[in-house]
Amino acid sequence: MEMTSLPYCILQAFTAMSRYHLTDKAEGKAVLITGCDKGFGHALAKQLHAKGFTVFAGCLLADKNGDGARELKDMKSHRMKVLQMNVCSDQEVAQAVDYVKMTLKDPEEGLWGLVNNAGVSTFGEVEFTSLDNYKEVMDINLWGTVRVTKAFLPLIRRAKGRVVNITSMLGRMVSPSRSCYCISKFGVAAFSDCLRQEMYRWGVKVILIEPSNFVAATGILTEDSIDKQAEVLWSGASNTVREDYGREYFTRHVALMKSFVNSGLKDMSLVLNDITNALTSAHPNNRYNPMETYWWMRLQVMTHLPTAIADWIYIPGATL
Repeated sequence: MEMTSLPYCILQAFTAMSRYHLTDKAEGKAVLITGCDKGFGHALAKQLHAKGFTVFAGCLLADKNGDGARELKDMKSHRMKVLQMNVCSDQEVAQAVDYVKMTLKDPEEGLWGLVNNAGVSTFGEVEFTSLDNYKEVMDINLWGTVRVTKAFLPLIRRAKGRVVNITSMLGRMVSPSRSCYCISKFGVAAFSDCLRQEMYRWGVKVILIEPSNFVAATGILTEDSIDKQAEVLWSGASNTVREDYGREYFTRHVALMKSFVNSGLKDMSLVLNDITNALTSAHPNNRYNPMETYWWMRLQVMTHLPTAIADWIYIPGATL
């Protein structure tokens, strides 16, 4: 039975027991994390380092001395390796692989963990969203995950290690105005499921982390970024779309997205602890759902009930 189909309390109890009883030691193990400039990646790099892992922290702005990369470098620890890594660049990913191989004490033993965390978020109804916007989000969230995984998989296989991919609850259920993000995260989930089945014979575990709303904690969306996106969406829409939807509707929509910026859980520990468990448990779950009970229940409804009923419950304007 898939773990996410169990009652939430049982799921949490099972996870807590696996954390307590069945763990692999972090000492001597190395993990690479993408997207460590801020958010989950930055906080996770610190948490795994504190637990004894050697951390390769991939940062988009390492070569520009970005705040997040500089803070990790300032730890001045031989177990915290900060490297430049744009997940959209074949060259930078290849250079990261070379750096990891040169830095590992014994490259033949491989790399224990890969955490594909780098990602972006956006908003916009389908008729306002350009194909370029879809392609940009997919390039980072989906193709970046595929690119990095393919590059590091030989090292992971040698270690019989872990691939941990950060998706979202929106990688299994959809939301209006989030089609760019949903498509990318559904893609990462499908890629992960395929890879998990391929990796059984190698002893590699492939694990999905599906957080709910942590926008306030991570800053993946801000009011400024929403204003900039809104300007592009409106100016790029056709005259027909602008006339049919109207400026008033669009303005309300943008205001709703701005209110979303400060919503959700502000404490990232649920996500960080689940990722840590995925890397350290001898028997990790295939999927983790760090989220409030409300979102866990909504995920079950949206993925298990007939579509018409689920939409009628949650989506304004939906009819049976």
